Amino acid sequence: MDTINKKMKTKGKPDARKKGRAKKAAYAVKGRLWIEGKSGTFIGFGRVVLLERIKRYGSITNAAKSMKISYRHAWELVDSMNSQSKTPLVKTATGGKSGGGAKLTETGHAAIVEFWTLYKKLARFLERENANLKF
Repeated sequence: MDTINKKMKTKGKPDARKKGRAKKAAYAVKGRLWIEGKSGTFIGFGRVVLLERIKRYGSITNAAKSMKISYRHAWELVDSMNSQSKTPLVKTATGGKSGGGAKLTETGHAAIVEFWTLYKKLARFLERENANLKF
């Protein structure tokens, strides 16, 4: 009997689980950002994260591990960015007694800042366009 009473009490009332949720739009404007060079992608989201990790760890190997990508792939990305840039984004030192490592150049630091600035502008643009969808 209690089950029937509970059902009757809630009949016609809005579902509590839905309360406070905004209605999801049927469509959404999406976008991705990357900067193309003559040889293809110069910099994009993943490459910027790699640069940030190199800055943090001082090593391509450790940066790659933290992103769960192979050293080879990370090295290819760094090499691609360096070869497409007027000045390298990452400087490397080979291993040995004192150890190797990698560090960002001023150009590398500037690339990170510029990318995130553009990324935020894109995000604001997408928000505005989504708010203005007419259908």
